[in-house]
Amino acid sequence: MGRGRAVDQEGGEGEKGADRDGEEGAAIRAARTACFVEPASDVVAVLDSVVQGTGPACDSKRNIQLQPEQLDCGAAHLQHPLSILQPLKATPVFRAPGLSSVAVASVSNYTVVFLGTASGRLLKINLNESMQVVSRRVVTVAYGEPVHHVMQFDPADPGYLYLMTSHQMVRVKVAACAVHTTCGDCVGAADAYCGWCALETRCTLQQDCANSSQQHFWTSASEGPGRCPAMTVLPAEIDVRQEYPGMILQISGSLPGLSGMEMACDYGNNIRTVARVPGPAFGHQIAYCNLLPKDQFPPFPPHQDHVTVEMSVRVNGRNIVRANFTIYDCSRIGQVYPHTACTSCLSTQWPCFWCTQQHTCVSNQSRCEASPNPTSPQDCPQILPSPLVPMPTGSSQTIPVRLANAAFFQSAALECNFGQEDIFEAVWVNESAVLCNQVVLHTTQKSQVFPLSLQLKGRPARFLDSPDPMTVEVYNCAMGSPDCSQCLGREDLGHLCCKDGERTHPGVQLRTLFKGECLIGPHDPLAALLTTAASPRIVCVTGPAPGAFSDVVTVNVSKEGKSRERFSYVLPLVHSLEPAMGPKAGGTRITIHGSSCKSLGPSCPLRPIETMGLGGRRGGGATLGSSITPWPSPFPSEPQLPHLSSLPSHRRTETSIACTVPGGTLPAPVPVCVRFEHRGCVRGNLTFWYMRNPVIIAISPRRSPVSGGRTITVAGERFHMVQNVSMAVHHIGRQPTLCKVLNSTLITCPSPGALSNASAPVDFFINGRAYTDEVAVAEELLDSEEAQRGSRFRLDYLPDPQFSTAKREKWIKHHPGEPLTLVIHKEQDSLGLESHEYRVKIGQVACDIQIVSERVIHCSVNESLGTAEGQLPITVQVGNFNQTIATLQLGGSETAIIVSIVICSVLLLLSVVALFVFCTKSRRAERYWQKTLLQMEEMESQIREEIRKGFAELQTDMTDLTKELNRSQGIPFLEYKHFVTRTFFPKCSSLYEERYILPSQTLNSQGSSPVQETHPLLGEWKIPESCRPNMEEGISLFSSLLNNKHFLIVFVHALEQQKDFAVRDRCSLASLLTIALHGKLEYYTSIMKELLVDLIDASAAKNPKLMLRRTESVVEKMLTNWMSICMYSCLRETVGEPFFLLLCAIKQQINKGSIDAITGKARYTLNEEWLLRENIEAKPRNLNVSFQGCGMDSLSVRAMDTDTLTQVKEKILEAFCKNVPYSQWPRAEDVDLEWFASSTQSYILRDLDDTSVVEDGRKKLNTLAHYKIPEGASLAMSLTDKKDNTLGRVKDLDTEKYFHLVLPTDELAEPKKSHRQSHRKKVLPEIYLTRLLSTKGTLQKFLDDLFKAILSIREDKPPLAVKYFFDFLEEQAEKRGISDPDTLHIWKTNSLPLRFWVNILKNPQFVFDIDKTDHIDACLSVIAQAFIDACSISDLQLGKDSPTNKLLYAKEIPEYRKIVQRYYKQIHDMTPLSEQEMNAHLAEESRKYQNEFNTNVAMAEIYKYAKRYRPQIMTALEANPTARRTQLQHKFEQVVALMEDNIYECYSEA
Repeated sequence: MGRGRAVDQEGGEGEKGADRDGEEGAAIRAARTACFVEPASDVVAVLDSVVQGTGPACDSKRNIQLQPEQLDCGAAHLQHPLSILQPLKATPVFRAPGLSSVAVASVSNYTVVFLGTASGRLLKINLNESMQVVSRRVVTVAYGEPVHHVMQFDPADPGYLYLMTSHQMVRVKVAACAVHTTCGDCVGAADAYCGWCALETRCTLQQDCANSSQQHFWTSASEGPGRCPAMTVLPAEIDVRQEYPGMILQISGSLPGLSGMEMACDYGNNIRTVARVPGPAFGHQIAYCNLLPKDQFPPFPPHQDHVTVEMSVRVNGRNIVRANFTIYDCSRIGQVYPHTACTSCLSTQWPCFWCTQQHTCVSNQSRCEASPNPTSPQDCPQILPSPLVPMPTGSSQTIPVRLANAAFFQSAALECNFGQEDIFEAVWVNESAVLCNQVVLHTTQKSQVFPLSLQLKGRPARFLDSPDPMTVEVYNCAMGSPDCSQCLGREDLGHLCCKDGERTHPGVQLRTLFKGECLIGPHDPLAALLTTAASPRIVCVTGPAPGAFSDVVTVNVSKEGKSRERFSYVLPLVHSLEPAMGPKAGGTRITIHGSSCKSLGPSCPLRPIETMGLGGRRGGGATLGSSITPWPSPFPSEPQLPHLSSLPSHRRTETSIACTVPGGTLPAPVPVCVRFEHRGCVRGNLTFWYMRNPVIIAISPRRSPVSGGRTITVAGERFHMVQNVSMAVHHIGRQPTLCKVLNSTLITCPSPGALSNASAPVDFFINGRAYTDEVAVAEELLDSEEAQRGSRFRLDYLPDPQFSTAKREKWIKHHPGEPLTLVIHKEQDSLGLESHEYRVKIGQVACDIQIVSERVIHCSVNESLGTAEGQLPITVQVGNFNQTIATLQLGGSETAIIVSIVICSVLLLLSVVALFVFCTKSRRAERYWQKTLLQMEEMESQIREEIRKGFAELQTDMTDLTKELNRSQGIPFLEYKHFVTRTFFPKCSSLYEERYILPSQTLNSQGSSPVQETHPLLGEWKIPESCRPNMEEGISLFSSLLNNKHFLIVFVHALEQQKDFAVRDRCSLASLLTIALHGKLEYYTSIMKELLVDLIDASAAKNPKLMLRRTESVVEKMLTNWMSICMYSCLRETVGEPFFLLLCAIKQQINKGSIDAITGKARYTLNEEWLLRENIEAKPRNLNVSFQGCGMDSLSVRAMDTDTLTQVKEKILEAFCKNVPYSQWPRAEDVDLEWFASSTQSYILRDLDDTSVVEDGRKKLNTLAHYKIPEGASLAMSLTDKKDNTLGRVKDLDTEKYFHLVLPTDELAEPKKSHRQSHRKKVLPEIYLTRLLSTKGTLQKFLDDLFKAILSIREDKPPLAVKYFFDFLEEQAEKRGISDPDTLHIWKTNSLPLRFWVNILKNPQFVFDIDKTDHIDACLSVIAQAFIDACSISDLQLGKDSPTNKLLYAKEIPEYRKIVQRYYKQIHDMTPLSEQEMNAHLAEESRKYQNEFNTNVAMAEIYKYAKRYRPQIMTALEANPTARRTQLQHKFEQVVALMEDNIYECYSEA
């Protein structure tokens, strides 16, 4: 058994828990000890297999001593598996539903557990040292997708966690520290990863905080909020009128030592002063700071005597800790509190003093004049408030005002101030009282309160204090009392507008709102009461009755009146309720059944007060308030019953009452009673059960169109208690929708409409209460947004689906009575709609949907459509979304039919006349039409057949070619010297004509013809012996000059400056120099680099991207040769095999079809210009051929019946000589082919003979089909004694006289053609372009292998030369400030892929001893173009008019470009080469191929150029200071003098 943090399955609803492993680990170690150290069979058993109980118990034979580390390691390290007999028990640390994965990290003193859930959330649990949960956090990763059980911390950055869900992999940061903006929030969050970075003032991971490993720089969560930086400012309160030398700052908390750091005090608004710390401190640090200047004090806010200033300590440009201090001004107190100036001055928190004489508040008592000044608020002169009765508006009153401590003002004149304009004279009564005389106040309101204050006369800003404001109420009886009843009601307010009285009656206590004297008039008072609209009723309150009875109501006003109806006292009863249970969240609407629930007599229009209780609130249980709101009582003394809740839509009948149940706290039963009016509860043994709330588990689908209306299925539990449910969408949702309860586990809801396309949270309201996932909220399993709502469901809104008819027409014609089937096109969407969610209507008739796919809907209408309207809209509905896609137009009326018949009759008559007139022409046209139709059908048949064949070829050719390609044959590589001569001297040197000297071939008995290929640079230096000494001495001296760097560079530049020194001469000189210096490649490389630097300088001044694009200079050809030398080993060892296989594949694919021997066009090719655009039927023929040559006697050779005899010979020679280099093959014109038709008859087969067919004046070449050679025919090939040169090469035949498969294109343009020619032209030649694709598909694998071989790096043999040269280019670009990556890419491409590889791809004969036919050359040109496009950085703008050689590989070019870029990056990432390493590599290359070339011949050819441009070279040497200093011009003159007299004479003799 191994250790690990266990996860227990806890039963119930799939909850999992994270457990402690300490006790389990101890039990495992004890069990291992009990088995191996001190055997105890009752503790542990040894298993022979993983099935428990199949092995023996622990006994003494297994007494094996274990090392301590073995007690802790996994079970895989033990000899046998063990089984502990007593089960292990553990207590869960944390529980949550649906846990699916776990990852654990130990951070500081915390254990952090990351738990993935089945609902797509990541729970983060922080455990302290006691394994107690101290904090938790929830992150929604992928809503609805379970988190995979594998979670892994990022090995490069442990601050990230990788996890997977069903459709994505997510990299989650282990902590979102940045959400905490203060140290208290950061540390108080108890997140093990987060801490406060003091000097950066942000909450970070420890590794993100600079110097976090040092003490006090980073405060972790384990240190607690008490260690957060804090500061105290001394003094904390500053008088604005006092000078302060500075401020002392006491800084505490976790902060590094600030001594020596750049510090300042920051007051905001870019105001700072210098701060300093005297020295190092521990615990608390003391800092000193200059106070900001007074002119920069912030302004005081209005109505405030102080301003609070926030000051921060700024360290290294950041405010790390802040504190507040206060600036106060005592003199502002009188302005801020004018009516309590003295009291406020002496009671403020600032040290202020009151000056009575100046009537001002000061901070320095010495500023007060000598007068008795109060020292406490009670000593201030002030008004003592006294109650005043309300006074009517406009009346004159004298108002007494009592004073305290006013002796100082007794001689002063005072005024009574009741507002801005209401000022009256005040008369002193004594030192403690004044009178406000003849005060007249007015109001137009029902009641208005006027403040009363005393002020010094002539000094309006100076008031006597009024700590308790004194007011006067003024009322206006004419306002707010439309009738006497309301006027009478104002008596309680002290408004003397009327007088009141009372009357009583047995059984009813009346308090009338009218008195007789208020309605005295000529009419009867009772009648006046009943007919007056101002007061049409009387309010009565019933008292208790001894029992149930009924009687009339009597009213006494001035007379007695009785009601016509009777008022009844009844005894209400209740006996049942339904439903008897509901969720504890409340909202359940219950109905209580009983009797006399609505029996109230109408004689006295009273409103009952009715309540219902559940358990009684006073007793501590849950209660339920009534749903009837009582009529507001007009009497202040009337008791008001408490209402526990109200029902907006209360319903009550004689036998029932409907109420809404409030929420409960616990699932439990509670008793129910009904309270009528003010009486006790009526109980009927009613019980209501609070049950567990319904739970919503999931919703499906989770996508909706933005118009809404899609049916959302809600799955959950306990839905049988749901009476009503609605669904709402946050933020973007429109009106909520009502849902339908299907059963106890399912609810369906139409999705609400949305304002935009987005993902939004969804809320459900069950029984009028917002649904909350109580378990998730309690366990803190929701993220912050979900926790606020208590729900975790979301709905993704997508654009509404779009529909159209199949042809996008807007009008569809239909004849009534005929069946109608509609094909509706649907735009692609991500809604995932099912077939039953679509509705299609034609008018009001539903269209039956039969087929629904991703893009198409088929529906049909079986019933007849009415024709009354004539036009019916076709509407598609999905949820709330409706789209009219077209209009159905029904058949016309009878009038339209009659008109149509008349028109048809007229047209018929005209047709008969026209038919009669043009009868003859019609017959002629019919015959022509039949003929044309026949030709069209024949052409269509041919096109169909060609396409079918092309498809079959594309599917089979690749397999056949792979099967047929012979990989066992050796690759005929050319030797290095021949590779060099063919590469260096292709067409730009005069030596090209002398490249091959092929003597007459003498074939041996086996037919082989060894060919000695020679080249002047490979053979001896052929000069007469008489000239040799002087020549060799001159060449030796010239060689030493060429090995002088200064001479050689001047020499090259001098030649290049000559106008008649053509590109061909430059290429020849560069190749000759390469041969001459082949033994010193390191010297040659240095020369090339210096010349390249000059070339780069010249190109950088113009357009640097054009550099190395062509070979127009000596150094560019030198670079080509240098690349050829350095890349030869890579070419031979890595690229050679896939290149040769591609060539073989091209040749075999071409030979599988017909090839025109004269035009060279073939059925299978990659080049459109060489495509045989004819449908030539060719059948394969397997021939048994005997030939005494190349080591084999007979073979079976495959040919085509359309092959000419020369083509057959070439295929036979290829079969017999496939393991022999091509230069040693016999030629087709050197052999005869004989067919043995029978044992007695044989024929010599030739391309032209007396049996050749003549067509249109041209003779057709003979083919196997011409001779009718059958399958399996026997042929013999032998060397001819007499070579027949009458025909020459077949492809050079005059096309005016001969043809093979097709006639020349220009001939087809002649007006007179045979039937066969015209028949061929009827076929569109473009249909044969599919053959290009067939050939491409067959060769694709070989081409991919070749490109990958070229653009790959072998670890055992990296391309050192490429790395060296690319680094050289990057260095030169950097020196010249060329930073454009495209320019570097172009330089690299021009120097290697386009300069070397494209040359090799187009010229395989440089590498292999093979025959490159014109057709293979054409295919290789297309492949080379694809390689060029892959190396280019410009985007290809291709269209239908683009050439096919670019279109053919347009799809593959982007992938090839990626390979090129990856190759360049791999080269860039290689370790740079030093000059010594590169020189060693070049020296090895020189040594490997030394003595391969005759350098004297190369020197002699170079000297020809030196002799030719001798004056110009001498001028250049004399102009060069270094050359003059080393006298190079004299040495050059010696060479010329030595060789001048001999060289031309000797060469002429040679």
